[in-house]
Amino acid sequence: MSTLARTSAATEAVAAPLRSQTDVVVHGIKEMITTGRLAAGSRLPIEKDLADELGVSRSSLREGVRALALMGVLETRQGDGTYVTSLDASLLLAPMGFVVDLQTPADSAHLQAVRRVLETESAALAAQHFDVAAVEAATAVLASVEPLLDHPDEADHDTIMEADIAFHRIIAHASGNPALEALIESLASRTIRGRMWRAISVEGAVRSTHREHLAILSALALHDSERARLRMATHLLEVEDYIVTHPIAGAGSSARDAQ
Repeated sequence: MSTLARTSAATEAVAAPLRSQTDVVVHGIKEMITTGRLAAGSRLPIEKDLADELGVSRSSLREGVRALALMGVLETRQGDGTYVTSLDASLLLAPMGFVVDLQTPADSAHLQAVRRVLETESAALAAQHFDVAAVEAATAVLASVEPLLDHPDEADHDTIMEADIAFHRIIAHASGNPALEALIESLASRTIRGRMWRAISVEGAVRSTHREHLAILSALALHDSERARLRMATHLLEVEDYIVTHPIAGAGSSARDAQ
C-alpha cells in the first residue's frame, strides 16, 4: 500500500465514529426489518445464532434488544423468544412523549406551535373522512361539558380538559394517518397545563373554547377541509398566544399531563 493510501485509510478510520456493540445490534436488526428479512410479528433467531451473525457478544445482543424494546420495535415474551412488534406508528412514536416531557417551560410555546401545525392539517384531512359515527362521538363529548361552562369549579376544569383531549383525539383519529395521530397524541396531553391555566385564569375562556370546538365540528360535519383547517388554526392560536404571553402557564408537569 502506498504512503498516500495508508494516510487516506488512517484519516478515514479517525474520522469514522466507533460504534458500540449495542449500536451494531440495533443497526443490524433494523436492517433485517427494513430489508424485509424480519417482518412485523416475526420471531428473532435464537440468541446464540443472532449474536454470531452480528459479530457481538450475547450480553451486547441483550442490550441492543432491550434498547429496541424501549423504542417499541421488539418485544420479549417470557419463555417464547423475542418478536418484532406490529411496528404500529403509535408504538414507534411513543418515545416522542418522553422527549416532550424533557422540554423546559421556555419551550412550551414551541411545542404548542408544533401542535397547531399538526392539528390544523389533521382537521383538514379529517374533514374528508368524518363520518356519522365520528360526528356523533364528537357531539357527545361537547354536549357532556355544556352544563359546566358558565361557572366551572376546579373539578369541572378537570372534566372539561379531559373532554378537550377526547375531542381532539377523535379528529386526529379521523385524519386516517396513524403517524400524524401518534404525533398529536404525544403533544396534546402534554400541553394541557397551558390550556388548563388559560381556562382558569381568563374570563370566558371555557365558553369561548366550546364555541370554537362547535365551529370546528360544524366544518368537519360538512366535509369542508379548508374551513376545518382555518377553524382549528384559529382555535389553537388562541392557546398559543396565551402561552407566549404567560410562559408560567407552560411550567411544571403532573401525573395527568403524562397520561
